[in-house]
Amino acid sequence: MKRLSSSLAVVAAFVLTMQAAVGQTLNAVKQRGVLNCGVGNGILGFSATDEKGAWSGFDVDFCRAIAAAIFDDASKVSFTPLSASERFDALKSGAIDVLSRNTTWTMGRETALGLKFAAVTYYDGQGFLVPASLKVDTALELGGKTVCSQSGTTTELNLADYFAANRMRYELVALAGVDDTRKAYESGRCAVLTSDISQLHAERLKLPKPEEHVILPDIISKEPLGPVVRQGDDQWFNIVKWVHFAMINAEELGVGAKTVPQALSSDKPDVKRLVGRDGEFGEQLGLSKDWAARLLRLVGNYDEVFERNVGTGSRLGIPRGINNLWTNGGIQYAPPIR
Repeated sequence: MKRLSSSLAVVAAFVLTMQAAVGQTLNAVKQRGVLNCGVGNGILGFSATDEKGAWSGFDVDFCRAIAAAIFDDASKVSFTPLSASERFDALKSGAIDVLSRNTTWTMGRETALGLKFAAVTYYDGQGFLVPASLKVDTALELGGKTVCSQSGTTTELNLADYFAANRMRYELVALAGVDDTRKAYESGRCAVLTSDISQLHAERLKLPKPEEHVILPDIISKEPLGPVVRQGDDQWFNIVKWVHFAMINAEELGVGAKTVPQALSSDKPDVKRLVGRDGEFGEQLGLSKDWAARLLRLVGNYDEVFERNVGTGSRLGIPRGINNLWTNGGIQYAPPIR
């Protein structure tokens, strides 16, 4: 009997702990009046500051969308630039509420670190940047070369796997920061710079003569990038996840920043649920009925965020590719709001 009572006490304590965890992040954000968002440090198109210190980028806009959904104000975000080695500790410690920093979803990062990836906001892959003067057409010609890579990332592991699988030798120069890695490449300390393709586009633009450097066509890894939260708060996990899904669904339904007023008077069932005119989906998240309409009006749908930050009309000029909607030949696909 004593053993049973002890077991019940353990179960009761667990239930109380879980109940306390539910809503703790949203409540903290609301009480603080600002969302604490961890981002990359100077990644053009994803998270960078201008000469006035204003943040912009794909990952930055995602955090603004979360803030818009909560506060109806996309400016209520405090951005913390984090290196690859700092990012997970900052999230685990509670210094930030969400990590939105070109971070690859892996099993180990969830199981070993106690973190949870909410969605894949950007499908990427690792590639190689080389001087055009090197006159190579494929990564299979990089045997014996010195390669610069950022330490504390999946990049180093992918690099080792690729060269080992193809029985090629290489010399690694691993550096802590993105700028350090690029500067080492620029100075000639290494002949090759490796990173995610999206980041290579950004780093290439920072070189004195970008046209003298090429990104090889080879993609050697899967890099599903997305926002990360702590485990144990399902409500917060759902909010972050469904902010992304709302942006994808909105693009598919043709609802964007400029068309929210028309969407609010639409008779289409999917649109009515998206903007909060039908159902209690916002309330079920702990948000307002019009949570998705808020973020769409203030930040935009997925296409709008992609194109202005990294798309073909931006400085980076990256095609949508596999980040297109599933209806347009890509793999971005969101469950329905219903």
